[in-house]
Amino acid sequence: MAGYPPIADHGLIGDLQTAALVTTDGTIDWYCCPRFDSPSVFGALLDQERGGRFSIAPVGDCTTKQLYFPDTAVLITRFMTPDGVGELIDLMPVDNPGEVTDRHRIVRGIRCVRGTMRFTLDCAPRFGYGRQDHEVEVTDQGAVFRTHGLELTLHGPSGLEQRGKDVHGDLTLQAGQLVGVILESAADGPPRTPTATELTVLAEDTARYWREWLATSRYRGRWREMVNRSAITLKLMTYAPSGALVAAPTTGLPEQVGGERNWDYRYTWIRDASMSVHALLGLGFTDEAAAFLRWISGRAAEQVGKTSGPLKIMYRIDGSSDLDEDVLDHLNGYAGSRPVRVGNGAADQLQLDIYGEMLDAVWAADQHGLRIGHPAWTKLSEVTDWLCQHWDQPDEGVWETRGGRQNFTYGRLMCWVALDRMVRLAREHGRPADLERWEQERDRIYHRIMERGWNAERKAFTQHDRTDVLDASLLMMPLVGFVVPHDPLWLSTLDAMNDELVSDSLVYRYNPSASPDGLRGGEGTFSICTFWYVEALARSGRLEMARYAFEKMFTYANHVGLYAEEVGLTGEQLGNFPQAFTHLSLINAALALDAALDRTGGQLEVRPEMEARLRGASR
Repeated sequence: MAGYPPIADHGLIGDLQTAALVTTDGTIDWYCCPRFDSPSVFGALLDQERGGRFSIAPVGDCTTKQLYFPDTAVLITRFMTPDGVGELIDLMPVDNPGEVTDRHRIVRGIRCVRGTMRFTLDCAPRFGYGRQDHEVEVTDQGAVFRTHGLELTLHGPSGLEQRGKDVHGDLTLQAGQLVGVILESAADGPPRTPTATELTVLAEDTARYWREWLATSRYRGRWREMVNRSAITLKLMTYAPSGALVAAPTTGLPEQVGGERNWDYRYTWIRDASMSVHALLGLGFTDEAAAFLRWISGRAAEQVGKTSGPLKIMYRIDGSSDLDEDVLDHLNGYAGSRPVRVGNGAADQLQLDIYGEMLDAVWAADQHGLRIGHPAWTKLSEVTDWLCQHWDQPDEGVWETRGGRQNFTYGRLMCWVALDRMVRLAREHGRPADLERWEQERDRIYHRIMERGWNAERKAFTQHDRTDVLDASLLMMPLVGFVVPHDPLWLSTLDAMNDELVSDSLVYRYNPSASPDGLRGGEGTFSICTFWYVEALARSGRLEMARYAFEKMFTYANHVGLYAEEVGLTGEQLGNFPQAFTHLSLINAALALDAALDRTGGQLEVRPEMEARLRGASR
């Protein structure tokens, strides 16, 4: 870990087409331009020597604190030294986010609050994941970095100097002074020095954008601060021109430090994005939900006849599907976690559950007045007909295991959801459909799960029909309405999961030693599974356990309320960061728990048996 900041020691800024990570010491160590899935410009997060960085920091020892300007994506890093107090204000202006553009700006305002502050600035881009050479030209008002296909202009104060292919600056500020730099791609002019007024206006306009957007949320529940931060984070990971949501803005961050579980998440998973529709609609963000539904309708039936089915499991943010996986051998990886991958070889896997998540999102949107037209219905009907024919086959499963196909129970569950939702839509709106076939296959899936997914010896639903391994994805069974939350079969499954998969209220997705997934090493608990656990507890009437687990999960967030994919044994964040799956499931859990608590008037009675369960949940 020497030289690498903890994954959690970052805040996120973005402009709805790309994003950057800023460490608690003021370094941008991850930034791809001009899109989320473009090659990195700053990638020190994956290689401290070759990756490139943009650092602004005070001279000498200091204490740092980081926070967001309330209800915005404007990030403030505070520095406290013996000589003074300073602030670094980082943001990316949101300009016409729905229009594809190569122009993106990172604004970095440097302010002295008290005393005297001396800062150093080092801008060291490494284009193309550190593989492309570049030229640099320094002027009196900044610098220009040029490489094949990309030019970055650094607008800054006078006195910057060239050091090799990098730019360095020394700044001394007195209390009340504000200076700054703007790193701009596809600039329409030469470098210039930003004024304090310009920096202030950019910060105010960006803050206003985020506050006006957040003001449209309908959420007034108990956990407004965490829900609002999760909503902003999901918005930051949305590619506005298409409405697609990336799983995370990073690649290669490990699920186990030093291990090989290092994937590229800068793409749109059908599953993740579909689940986000429930969170967005629950908060009242109908425009974002509608944008994604337009995107998904463009993907439906594109792959008819392919072995992977009508849909790929993931796409690039523009809807293209060229995701060939490659290894960046020249990068050391985060704290030596190799290989560093770009692209994603799981793109062509067969994962049958994605049809359920997609059609459940379409149905949920319909319930909120977002109804699809005839062309989309025709495409989705073709998808449904394909699913009727192909649901009863092994697939790679929700966790994208690389250990071979199985008859995963979760895949069957979500196929049932897909057919159930299409039947409902057809009946509610009188749409043309082969209802007899759809209902027949839906019922066949139900019986198949009850007969083969239930393991009488374990007294639980299991991962697939050839194992007694538990799987946290089945926490979705009551959430999608397949089982009644108080069904004895379900409560027995929930108890089994609590005994085997839950640790300190955190949930493992499965036991990889008992269910080999084709990869070496272990992993942490999956944060989305923990929030599913909270929601399942709430729906099953175990409100004391649900609220306890939910509140405890907040203690694992980072200092600005962000989550990676996993939580390690000692509470550290693991995996790509921040993770959309985690934040959307936090929102859904909050909505479900709020509703359950409201029905009881918010009164919780901790009975002796509940105390025992609480002790079990906090092992």
